Amino acid sequence: MAVDRELPTREAVDLVALTREIANAELAPKAAAYEREERFPREVFALLGEAGLLGLPFGEDVGGGGQPYAVYLQVVEELAMRWASVALGVSVHTLACGPVDRFGTPEQRQQWLPEMVGGRLLGAYCLSEAHAGSDPAAMRASAKTTDDGWTATGEKAWVTHGGHADFYSTFLRTPDDGPNAISCFHLTPDLAGFSAAPPEQKMGLTGSTTAAMRLDDVAVPAGRMVGESGRGLAIALSALDSGRLGVSAVAVGLAQSALDVAVAYALEREAFGRRIVDHQGVAFLLADMAAAVESARATYLVAARRKDAGKPYSRQASIAKLVATDAAMRVTTDAVQVLGGAGYTRDHPAERYMREAKVMQIFEGTNQIQRMVIGKHLAREATPANG
Repeated sequence: MAVDRELPTREAVDLVALTREIANAELAPKAAAYEREERFPREVFALLGEAGLLGLPFGEDVGGGGQPYAVYLQVVEELAMRWASVALGVSVHTLACGPVDRFGTPEQRQQWLPEMVGGRLLGAYCLSEAHAGSDPAAMRASAKTTDDGWTATGEKAWVTHGGHADFYSTFLRTPDDGPNAISCFHLTPDLAGFSAAPPEQKMGLTGSTTAAMRLDDVAVPAGRMVGESGRGLAIALSALDSGRLGVSAVAVGLAQSALDVAVAYALEREAFGRRIVDHQGVAFLLADMAAAVESARATYLVAARRKDAGKPYSRQASIAKLVATDAAMRVTTDAVQVLGGAGYTRDHPAERYMREAKVMQIFEGTNQIQRMVIGKHLAREATPANG
């Protein structure tokens, strides 16, 4: 169903309407087949770029849409209602543009950002490693200084768009800056020795390619470092707060689709002479699903509005990610239950939604990590009052 949204401007209303039109015409008809074939929809991202949907939260001075984050996230949610893999890709692209936008030099911003946020290039984010997922400070991939730049070696894991992206915001240990220093680099696939491993074989989101990126003595030119040398971990963690909001919006869109499928089925399916929606057991289950979806939506919007107002929002972003992705897992599981045996078959999308929801509790920081982050914020925020 169409979500009744509270949007701040007529421009935002038109933007959401455009998103729905494109999503219904170009995403929804392709999603099931592409997911089944594990096919990456590069042409869909090109279309979204042409429509101006890949740079919405960035400034108009660099080719972006100049939209509040609360509007951008609702666009992501609309995309996720039709195709979660594509919506996740938009979120990852936004995450990948963030370091250059916030920390790049004026020259880097002028040279790279218009093509990036204008959607003509697709981005990826290289932070995790196989042994250092939730603990990025433990990364081993490194870049050592040379006469004309750096030489990078190692491997980055779980890279969304790996092998398909046009640029990679990549975090590498820079030992010349100290034993624990990490720096951010803008890497492109034309660099010799920078290549993608075979894609991961995943449970869900199979239309979204995930692959490790290998760095075999990659010569990184001078001028490709983003931000201050040795300050990459701070850049990465600041970007992750906004990335968690993106995942929250994807999760809510997926959950909304599962709810819609369950309601439609409950209105048509009859048991004991009545529609199953008229049985209290099913009606209560649907009610709980609706409450979970709307609560999760409200939670990510609270965090987004804090971000738009320039207020701290790290704790709220972690809460949104935790609430929204747990809700998506619960709602998609319950959707399968409402459909019964039909929900366990591939004749209906409910089983795919359930598989897609699971990973959302894992990436952009597992939900156990979100609880740690929230707990640390609570302890820190309470200390002055207690002191």
